[in-house]
Amino acid sequence: MQVQIRNILNEIRYYNKPLRTAVYYISMPYFAVKNAAYNLSMKKRMKNPAESRYKDLLGFKGRHKGKRCFIIATGPSLKLADVEMLRNEYSISMNSITKFFPDTNWRPTYYCIQDKSVYVKLSDEIETYYKGADNVFVADVISDKIQVPDNFHEFSLNGIYNRNGYRVNKWFANFSEDCCATVYDGYSVTFSAIQLAVYMGFTEIYLLGTDCNYTKGGKNHFAEYSKTQNYHDIETAYDRNITMYETAKRYAGEHGIKIYNATRGGKLEVFPRKSLEDILGKSSK
Repeated sequence: MQVQIRNILNEIRYYNKPLRTAVYYISMPYFAVKNAAYNLSMKKRMKNPAESRYKDLLGFKGRHKGKRCFIIATGPSLKLADVEMLRNEYSISMNSITKFFPDTNWRPTYYCIQDKSVYVKLSDEIETYYKGADNVFVADVISDKIQVPDNFHEFSLNGIYNRNGYRVNKWFANFSEDCCATVYDGYSVTFSAIQLAVYMGFTEIYLLGTDCNYTKGGKNHFAEYSKTQNYHDIETAYDRNITMYETAKRYAGEHGIKIYNATRGGKLEVFPRKSLEDILGKSSK
């Protein structure tokens, strides 16, 4: 009931432009203070990373320097056969990819999650499949509220710096130079996975399952799992995602990193496209 009431109020706020604008300006000082406080703690972590609660991430820095990896999102185009082609490849996946696990012994090299509501929905299977594992990245916005296994590696998700813009569709994203200090929210866990991939040294990144084709009431993931959508999330999802991908593209271009889109179809055209079969040198037949 509380969630329904909150969603109704959010809908009213979103579709009432004067109200949205007023809330945006009224909230500016609050978010400015929160952002300044976050930046101060981030600088402390950069100065003394070994003393940070996120120090586990230091062990992943540059681990895969010069290698290639596949970042596997959970768009509706993703098929079980696609991931099974990646058994010998480095990969990072997320969220409901666990829905594939009962039907295959393939597992992503790394698993990443940052949405608390998604974690709540999938916690049983995540904690079962990754019991004792050393390859799970979980955002502190989850671990601050929910007890997660000790073997999971926390990262500090900065969801403050661009959050207020949400009220007026003012989308922007930063790209982290140091994931031990911060991972910038880019409206999707896929953006965090790209930052972590770069932090680990991957210089050739292929995106799979990044359809960027969102429809209200339609299928937006290969496996739906009853995640409650926040107000106007679906309507603005494409614009938000394109913003984050353009940010990733700029950073990659400035640092000699190549990013390609290997998704089957979809609307993401920010990156050059390559077919999964061509990448892996396999026939599609």
